[in-house]
Amino acid sequence: MIANSLLGEGYANFWQRQVGGLSVTIWINDALMAIFFLLVGLELERELYVGVLSEFRNALLPVFAAIGGMAAPALIHFSLNAGKPTQAGIGIPVATDIAFALGVLAILGKHIPASLKVFVVVFAIIDHLGAIIIIAAFYTAQISAWYLADAVAV
Repeated sequence: MIANSLLGEGYANFWQRQVGGLSVTIWINDALMAIFFLLVGLELERELYVGVLSEFRNALLPVFAAIGGMAAPALIHFSLNAGKPTQAGIGIPVATDIAFALGVLAILGKHIPASLKVFVVVFAIIDHLGAIIIIAAFYTAQISAWYLADAVAV
């Protein structure tokens, strides 16, 4: 909306402004997203050790739901784009963004059962990790063994 208003040029210039040698866009897309995924990874680690994922049986439903939540949009995209130049975008709908759902659950607070909150959080974590793996494996020119080893180490 702002980009199409009288403020559009200033808005576009803001995103290209250099801060610390990088544009604001790069800071948001790369630096802040790296922090976000670090926090998601830490949340997953906590869930594995002391949370709902510490018992394999409890993790099965949200894991299968996340896999289905990635596969269904990918299959829909593929069925609509098979053989077209846009077929390569199959990884885009895989990463379902459920931040809105998490926000609604946070707002509703005590009116929502704790089990639903845990389910959605686990679903989100598995979904995002699946999307990261797909993007890293299939949307890169070459896989760097060093960077992969560094990521595993972290």
